[in-house]
Amino acid sequence: MIKGVRARVSGLKDRRSDLGWLLAYAVLPMAFLVAFVALWWMDASVLRALRLRVFDTYQTFAPREYDPEAPVRIIDIDNESLTRLGQWPWPRTLLADLVRRLGAAGAAAVAFDAVFAEPDRMSPRRIAEVLPGDAPPALREKLKGLPDNDVILARAFGKVPVVAGYSLVGEANGVRPKVKAGFLFSTKQSGAKKLSVGELQRTGGSVEAKDPKDYLPALYHGAVNNLPVLENAATGAGAFSIVPDADGINRRVPLLYRLDGEAYPSLASEALRVATGSRGFKVMATGGSGKLDMGGWGGIARVVIGPLAIPTDGEGSIVLFDTGFRSERFIPAWKIFAKGFDASVLAEKILFIGTSASGLKDLRATPLDPIAPGVEIHAQVCEQALLQKFLYRPDWADRAEFFSLLAACFALIALMPRLGAAWGALLAAAAMGLAFGGSWYSYTAKGFLFDPVTPGIVVLVVYILTSLINFLRTESEKRQVRGAFSRYLSPALVEQLAQDPKRLRLGGETRELTFMFSDIRGFTTISEQFDAAGLTQFINRYLTPMTDLVLRNKGTIDKYMGDCIMAFWNAPLEDPEHALNACRAALQMRRDLAELNLEWEADAKAEGRKFIPIRSGIGVNTGPACVGNMGSDQRFDYSVLGDDVNLASRLEGQSKNYGLDLVIGPKTKEYVKDFAALELDLIRVKGKTVPVHIYTLAGDAETAKTPEFQALAPKHAALIAAYRAQKWDETERLIAECRTAPFHLEKFYEMYLGRIAAYRAEPPAVDWDGTFTATSK
Repeated sequence: MIKGVRARVSGLKDRRSDLGWLLAYAVLPMAFLVAFVALWWMDASVLRALRLRVFDTYQTFAPREYDPEAPVRIIDIDNESLTRLGQWPWPRTLLADLVRRLGAAGAAAVAFDAVFAEPDRMSPRRIAEVLPGDAPPALREKLKGLPDNDVILARAFGKVPVVAGYSLVGEANGVRPKVKAGFLFSTKQSGAKKLSVGELQRTGGSVEAKDPKDYLPALYHGAVNNLPVLENAATGAGAFSIVPDADGINRRVPLLYRLDGEAYPSLASEALRVATGSRGFKVMATGGSGKLDMGGWGGIARVVIGPLAIPTDGEGSIVLFDTGFRSERFIPAWKIFAKGFDASVLAEKILFIGTSASGLKDLRATPLDPIAPGVEIHAQVCEQALLQKFLYRPDWADRAEFFSLLAACFALIALMPRLGAAWGALLAAAAMGLAFGGSWYSYTAKGFLFDPVTPGIVVLVVYILTSLINFLRTESEKRQVRGAFSRYLSPALVEQLAQDPKRLRLGGETRELTFMFSDIRGFTTISEQFDAAGLTQFINRYLTPMTDLVLRNKGTIDKYMGDCIMAFWNAPLEDPEHALNACRAALQMRRDLAELNLEWEADAKAEGRKFIPIRSGIGVNTGPACVGNMGSDQRFDYSVLGDDVNLASRLEGQSKNYGLDLVIGPKTKEYVKDFAALELDLIRVKGKTVPVHIYTLAGDAETAKTPEFQALAPKHAALIAAYRAQKWDETERLIAECRTAPFHLEKFYEMYLGRIAAYRAEPPAVDWDGTFTATSK
């Protein structure tokens, strides 16, 4: 019959079903993969936001280490400087004095993170214009004859390598800052063509179909520029405009800008050019024709400033490799004017003049600092260039990520039907771990920014889809198996077979298990109080919480035999603590039965009937046994067989003879050495020839530490030793000392007193070793 049923099950799978599932495995994950890769290629905002957050996390755990030797400092117009030197804007004469002092100290470049778009309101001519009408004419003429403050600042600019900052704006206002450096644009296809400033204006750069300047974002159409007198006097000029990402965090800093088709340097890149004495910038681009090149679409690859090569993204921006706020980077502006200031700390350094004062509103969020001074971002860009510490995506990163993603997804799609959910999850986890681990390694070792988010999401969703399809297929097969076997096997076994048809076999495996038998004492007398319905309700009320305790402690219910529970541990699932869990369950059953008795007593009182306390006996033993599906060809169940199973049943029966509710075997006791165990006897149970040591549990490991048990244990052990040595007087004395212990052992000690009396009347044999031979189960 079984062979016939198996044949019927094998016939349930036809080619049409297999083809349908095969198409589902291939089409659904692949459709998702194509759609997601398209979103990735378009750089969807959600994916980009997640990717940037991961890169922020990398910087949080491994930020760029600040190098105090880096020749970059910030002359900080902080709150203290505003208090000491006056509110902003300062007179241009004060700024001229500051510039001269920085120049005298040997600054390599002085860059202003500020724009002077309007004449100084403190210039003598401006003051003369606002004098009251009755002011002396001589005073008015004298003020007009004094040098203009902006001219004074321009003269200071002319004597010091100054980089004037300006702001770019989106509105077209006709303002065009002066470009003070030449550009050399180069692509991998065309080589390079050197362009002067004038040629740049006329030709727009390279002669290639794809001008490298076209890769620069077209965000700006106007500018807020410095006064012409200051612009002309400055050695360099650069834009300090930075556009944060959508979440308000500044992660990328442009080295170049595009203003209506023309290229302009940033404040940081111009400061580097002036400091290195370079005459211009070399802009290296890939894909000048606009075709896919080295795995990435054409774009700017690096900007070379003198001896410094700076890798960029395709839009000519550098990724900020943040150190977070470092006070060593800042020198308060007021200290430059202070007597005794050591100006040597400024020599040969790029000095940025900017502010950290909150009232001047130039605070920006960076990956490591939510309120970083804007000038610090420009300073960090210079540090990165000078120290050659960069974060960037190589131009082959997109292709590497794409093919790695395809390989992982194809592997999942191909292997999931064979591997199953667990191994498939392991494979998916390995692929995701490889994506994140490889990304982290590339970041820390090379400064590469490989995207772990998109591959991780795609692998996860492909795994979920293939797992779902696999689950639906498995459930379909289970329904077929249930339909085929439901008329032949028990429901429980049908479900086991549906989970794993290979288990359809008699016999089993041998392994070490722990067994429990629990029975209600005097059940016949108790049952006389109830009718059939009441007795059923009573039994269920008892078995339900006891069963729950077995299951909660990882046990398996083998069967119910009236009021008896048979359970075992360490099968079908392995449980290294099977003996401990069985003993925990037994002790909890003792506790919960006491609570049930209180409820039953109240019920009996309310119903006007006599209450009979419910007492149980529990036997627990550990040993090898055969476990598996056992029975006939028609019906079989998952159960256990073995000599140690029978011993557990005998121990439950003997618990009543010893006046106790729990008896455990010797192997079980070895596994619960920390519990409050007491030896009971050396007994030869009925049907056995070899005696075994048996024990009871007064409690768990916490009970074993109590002063009461610590006092009882050695006396009890001495009592058992004296009994086996036939020292009856000493045994009786020790019983008198032990029976007052609060562990409900009175009946046990009375039983021993009865034995001693019997042995006094009829002494045991000369070769007696203390073994008690039981005559009943």
